Amino acid sequence: MRVVKLSVIVPFYNVRTYAPDTLRSLRANAREDFEFILVDDCSTDGTAELLHRAQDDIEGVVVHRHERNAGLATARNTGLDAARGQYIAFLDGDDWLAPGHYARLLAQTEALGCSFVRTDHVQVTGRSRTVHRVPHGRRGAVSSPRDAILPASRTTSVDYAYAWAGLYHRSLLDRGLLHFADGLRTAEDRPWIWRLHREADSFAVLGTLGHFYRRGVPSSLTQISDERQLDFIRAYNQVVGETAADRDADALLPKAVRTYCAVIAHHVGAIGKFEPSVAQKLKSLSSAALGDMPQPILDDTLDAMDVQRATLLRRLRRRPVAAKEAAAA
Repeated sequence: MRVVKLSVIVPFYNVRTYAPDTLRSLRANAREDFEFILVDDCSTDGTAELLHRAQDDIEGVVVHRHERNAGLATARNTGLDAARGQYIAFLDGDDWLAPGHYARLLAQTEALGCSFVRTDHVQVTGRSRTVHRVPHGRRGAVSSPRDAILPASRTTSVDYAYAWAGLYHRSLLDRGLLHFADGLRTAEDRPWIWRLHREADSFAVLGTLGHFYRRGVPSSLTQISDERQLDFIRAYNQVVGETAADRDADALLPKAVRTYCAVIAHHVGAIGKFEPSVAQKLKSLSSAALGDMPQPILDDTLDAMDVQRATLLRRLRRRPVAAKEAAAA
């Protein structure tokens, strides 16, 4: 059996329009020691047929199919369970890569010898392309991922949660650090990136641009305003809960709470896009989440926020029936 240097995990769900670009870019990145694990999450639009043809057309392609739609987190876990590579990468089924991107990224990562690397990316919205950079200082320097979580007062690399923007050594998989929370349909990468930053030994940020992230795809959960969006509550509850159990909880919890509050304010501030029943559940779950946060840290967080968001969150916090509504939801 051939030695596999890199496993690339690519979930697909009803992206028939975009999958050809993704598959062409995989062909332009193929190497005899790379494998591409394509996970069809029970597509119904013809995507599955494209993937099966790719098994014959692209070196290293292996296809796995879910018999029911399970969501991005579970699809990635299917790929992780099948991965044989020394390094792991992720790609979404509607994004694409520059030719030779993975070979360059792998060479840089091996030269650094760290547990994982994070990369900048190009966001594509229609015809517009914008470079988005990891919010971290020096490029190409190995450092502690735990130290990169703070300060709480500004955006850091733990807020740049895209799983596909990087490369990860297999030792992280063997330690149980790369799997996602099964069933999370949105924000699945938030507890994942926090765990990596808390528990991995070393990381680096690279300025390598080769990943093209497509925004505005109609089937993407970023474009859907149904109950699946509310999974961010479960994701951030996990972030706060795990951070509270960390040895450095006193230092790290303010960052986790601040981020969670900002996300709640964002969703509740755009509540008009949700159906009434989903909007009601959003307010109930958000109120319950605020009540479960460490209250002194929440007080400090609200005092430091701008007036508009702080007022919104304080109103949610005071909702008297929030816990009962959330339990019944």
